Amino acid sequence: MTILITGARGKVGRAITGRLHSAGLTVRAASAAPAELTVPAGVEVAELVLDRPETFPSALHGVRQVFLYPEPAGIHDLVKAAEAAGVEHVVLLSSSSVLGPDAENDPLASHSLKVERALADSAFARTFLRPDAFASNALGWAHPIGRSLPVQLAYPDAHIAPIHPEDIADIAVEALTGTSLTGRSVTLTGPESLTFREQLAVLADAIGREIPVEHITRAEAERQMARHMPAPMISSLLDLWEAALHGPAAVADTTETLLGRPARTFRQWAREHADAFARH
Repeated sequence: MTILITGARGKVGRAITGRLHSAGLTVRAASAAPAELTVPAGVEVAELVLDRPETFPSALHGVRQVFLYPEPAGIHDLVKAAEAAGVEHVVLLSSSSVLGPDAENDPLASHSLKVERALADSAFARTFLRPDAFASNALGWAHPIGRSLPVQLAYPDAHIAPIHPEDIADIAVEALTGTSLTGRSVTLTGPESLTFREQLAVLADAIGREIPVEHITRAEAERQMARHMPAPMISSLLDLWEAALHGPAAVADTTETLLGRPARTFRQWAREHADAFARH
């Protein structure tokens, strides 16, 4: 039985591929640019381009389980091809944003929601993993921290419960190799609620120097973020963070509740990635 990993260039996809291969399972890593994949020796690679259905049959040949990144382009054709290939189970890396109000029209949520809905009508079993904020989102602060500049935030006291990407990989592997998560939709978080200010204090401790925080206006945050993302997504993110000012973030399922082993903390992630915040 072959397990297909889509988005295999991503952090989570790479980790899943490595774990499954180490366990002696047959893994095929798929990407729109397979030549750029770095996989363990013995792992097959395949081209899978979601808006090019002609790439589906060879990628899905002999596959019984799929780990799927959420990309709505071509998803209905992919579902049909997966059914025709005999796929039995798809584990989707979705997002907790699909549970928010008006998710259908929210640019953060609609991407994943469209894929969830397409899979919900399929003939195979589905597992939806809905992580909240990734701990690795903190890498967005590497530029100012590396230059000893203040981190500018409109909502420094917004609460989130960031999840370590390696925990997502562990849970995905359980979903692909066990039965306890089959057919479930699980919201995933880290083990504790932290404000952005508290995360920066953890990072400061990890790198051994102070990280100043500067409170800026929402309008200034919008101007800065416009360099990297479209306006609707900016508004959605800032609305999310503004709403997160009112008390600790809820801690949902973690590796503790799902796998019976302690969840990795943000402090652990910060220690592991301290070099990314070194002075330039």
